[in-house]
Amino acid sequence: MIIPTLNEEESITRAIRSCREAGPCEVIVGDGGSRDRTVEIARGEADVVVSSPPGRAAQMNAGAAVARGEVFLFLHADTLLPGGSEPAVLGALQDPTVIGGAFRVRLAASPGASRYVRAMLGITGRMIGARGAVSRSYSGDQAIFVRAEAFRAIGGYPEIPLMEDVELSRRMRRAGKTVLLPLRVETSGRRWEAWGSLRTVLFMWRLRIGYLLGRTPSRCAEAYRRGPALKRREPPPPMSSAGG
Repeated sequence: MIIPTLNEEESITRAIRSCREAGPCEVIVGDGGSRDRTVEIARGEADVVVSSPPGRAAQMNAGAAVARGEVFLFLHADTLLPGGSEPAVLGALQDPTVIGGAFRVRLAASPGASRYVRAMLGITGRMIGARGAVSRSYSGDQAIFVRAEAFRAIGGYPEIPLMEDVELSRRMRRAGKTVLLPLRVETSGRRWEAWGSLRTVLFMWRLRIGYLLGRTPSRCAEAYRRGPALKRREPPPPMSSAGG
């Protein structure tokens, strides 16, 4: 399990412990220069902590470079694996044509969220799963996993400022078969609550389509930092191309 972090002191312990509960595994944290207690906490919980330049792709590649396992699973620090994840992943990889895949997702609402917000997050989570099932294009929030040999053969994560998971998914599809597991990871719904579920889905799809039509990752990242056209309630979360 490889977890990229940047100032994640509030969530890193839960993420690592969810890895332990998922099954026997090596947990590696790739930190991008946290200024809080993330590294200190991670050293007490993870097997290995490595430093790299900031950027999820670079951090995950740095973690993969020191990993000893035959399968890599990349987990965001605000995402929790469900119990039984490890045997589910290994079971899927019993098929030699399968090189990797991802999980379905449940978006966790904040404690004070309304019923409407909770319902919309539930619908959005199912939409993300449906998209992954049809397109085999996975977001980082879905805990992408891949055989170590295949990951190295396709060049790992492209070290670009956004859309690294979209590009990795595309490389994986070209290299072999991928699967979407029925188990659901639980990830923070903060982006959808801040921007609104429908607005976020439409915004992220616009970014994805723009990227696939040739828009550069740098321009996608600039658009992400600005957020949807309508005013949002808080700044965007750490950059990732997940979300719809």
